[in-house]
Parts: sequence; structure tokens; C-alpha cells
Amino acid sequence: MNPSEITVAPAPAERLESLHPALWRAHQLGGGGARSLPSGYPGLDAQLPGGGWPRAALTELLLPHAGVGEIRLLGPCLAATLREGRSAMLFDPPAALSGWALAQWGIEPERLLVVSTRPVQSARPDGGDTAWALERALASGHVGAVLAWLPPRLRAERLRRLQLAAQAHDGPAFVLREAAAAERPSAAPLRLELRSAGADRLAVRMLKRRGPPLAQPLMLSLPAVLPAPVAASLAVREAARAEPAHTA
Repeated sequence: MNPSEITVAPAPAERLESLHPALWRAHQLGGGGARSLPSGYPGLDAQLPGGGWPRAALTELLLPHAGVGEIRLLGPCLAATLREGRSAMLFDPPAALSGWALAQWGIEPERLLVVSTRPVQSARPDGGDTAWALERALASGHVGAVLAWLPPRLRAERLRRLQLAAQAHDGPAFVLREAAAAERPSAAPLRLELRSAGADRLAVRMLKRRGPPLAQPLMLSLPAVLPAPVAASLAVREAARAEPAHTA
């Protein structure tokens, strides 16, 4: 047979994904490989590989500042983890958490484990202690979900170690970092940028995922953080302030 006449049939579409869970086609979303957890936001799940927050992988959330809505975004995932009978661990939250608000979102505050490494950070400003503690938690196998607010300019080597530890962790692992980190490479397979888009609204931009890029940010409606009467009163005040400017 003439070698020039030999042809190789293309592999069926389903065969490529079956070779290894980390493989995917560039025009399609990756399957994720590990069972994912629904985010609680159907529009977001539709854009996440695997249809939700990944387990056994690091998810990086980049913020212009703390408090843009990151806890409300992750609230459904935390509540689902606790319903499974597993714990959730938070490293260095930037402010005290509101037990009342957490309860409204289905999260039992007494079941959250909060770790503060800030007293030690004064001696280790590179964030090594937070990353070390987070790495140990991921490797322990005793935590369901982890969230860590990392100090700025964490070295790429530490992120690689966290990603390796997350691969052996059967649960979601989130690290929250400064928005400027978007300009630097990261070992995290999923990177999202979060920005406020108004009262109880969040803009989510996909910086990196196992799949094609997303041209426009997703707009998500978050659970209201204030009681309805207070929110209504604030809306009336804002409308009253805007009225003279509109009249002028």
C-alpha cells in the first residue's frame, strides 16, 4: 500500500473527552472532570465548566476591594456544602461576618470555621502563613469548602502549590485576591473578576476557564443584604436626591 494513501479517521467527538477529564475542545466548555457544585445562579452555571463550581481545583476570584458581594455569590455553595454534613473554613475574612445575614442565606454561622493569620502576617508580609495554612487544610481531607482572602502580590509558586493541594481536595476551593492580579499568570484553572454593578448586582467577567472566552460580563442579581423596609427607605431617599438634579 502506498503510504501516501493511508488516511487516519478523526476521533469521534466523545472519544477526546473520554481520554482524560482535563481534555476539552477549544470551542466547548470543559467537563471539569470532578463533580461540581451548583453556584445557585443558573446563568453562571451555564458558563462554568462542569455546570458549577469545580471540586478538586482552585477557583480564583479577583476583587477591586472586599465586600463587592463575594460572600453572597458563594453563599449557595457554602450552604450546600453544610447541608452535605461537611464544614466550611474561611481564612482571614476582611471584616466580621454578619450572623443574621448568613442565616438568611441558609448558612449556619456556628458551623463556619474562621481562621485568622493576621497576627503572624506582620512577620511574614508575603502571605506565606495564610498560604501554608490553606494548603494544610486542603490536604487534610476534613474540610468541605475553603475560602481564603489572600494578601496582595502572592508569589506564583505559592499559587501552584495551592492548586496542587486543591487537586486532592474533594470540595470547592476559593481564593480571593486583588484585581491587579489579573495582569499576572496564575495556576488556577478558573479565574473570575467580580465588580459591583449597582445595588445587589454583580458583574462577573471570565478571565480564564476551560473553554472559549466570554465576550461580555455576566450580570447577576444577588440576594438583598438589607431588610426589605430598609432597602425601600433607601430607594426613596435616592430617588428624592435624584429628582432636583433631573428637574434642573
